[in-house]
Amino acid sequence: MIEVMFGESEAGAMKFALRNDKTLGSDVICLGSLLDIGDIQKPVFGTYRANLLYNLYYQNQHGEDREAKAELKQLCGVYSSEYDRLIDRLKKGEPIRVWYSSAPYSLCGMLWLCRELRGLISEMSVVKLPSVTVKRNSAVSYSSWGEVEPNRFKYFLKKSRVLKPDEIALYAHYWECLQCENAPLRAVLNGSVISVPASFYDFLIFKNLGKEHIQEAVLIGKILSENRIGVGDFWYAYRIEKFIAQKRIKIIENSPQKYVRILAKNAT
Repeated sequence: MIEVMFGESEAGAMKFALRNDKTLGSDVICLGSLLDIGDIQKPVFGTYRANLLYNLYYQNQHGEDREAKAELKQLCGVYSSEYDRLIDRLKKGEPIRVWYSSAPYSLCGMLWLCRELRGLISEMSVVKLPSVTVKRNSAVSYSSWGEVEPNRFKYFLKKSRVLKPDEIALYAHYWECLQCENAPLRAVLNGSVISVPASFYDFLIFKNLGKEHIQEAVLIGKILSENRIGVGDFWYAYRIEKFIAQKRIKIIENSPQKYVRILAKNAT
């Protein structure tokens, strides 16, 4: 069994879990192309998305870290190789289990994968992260698989179910509709992916940003802690940079490391 994940942190956690738990699969494949963001008519493993991933992830690098820069530039190629490896294993008859959640990047990845595998496989197992689960007799809410501890993956296996061809085709159709709309961003509302403008989450930034001075890392941290919707810090940092350029946000104290900067809302 091959475990398929849509994020780096959750893939890392699953790899750790596999070393200690025989109830899980034998391998992990990560397809972390962040398909909730950007043009989805362009090739998933092409130059456009490679540049997009690089620009999103490199925002908080301090100075000129050549090694980190090189790794990020190769990230899209890594996902391409992972996808090729997945197809090769499927052709050899190995089953897959896809772990997805209501986080936009994950649900978009799930729909895209159904589009890619439609007609290639007759069925596949999936595990959707429940909105609420029980941990030590207490209710716990996870926003993505990246928040789940490695030793807890096995407890979610009972949530596994099998997608048949008609359901795979339906999810594939949803993805094709999103491709036709090709919005700059996709969000999840009431469990469904919808096309939205790039400004969709902007109100969360300005809700937490006043004329008082605040460190960028603290601002983004507040947004993430108060709005557990599966949107990464890099997206808010990307939008903050746009607002600085538009003079809607001003830098009170600059720093080579962007998240350390002190910001405030510009007077209008």
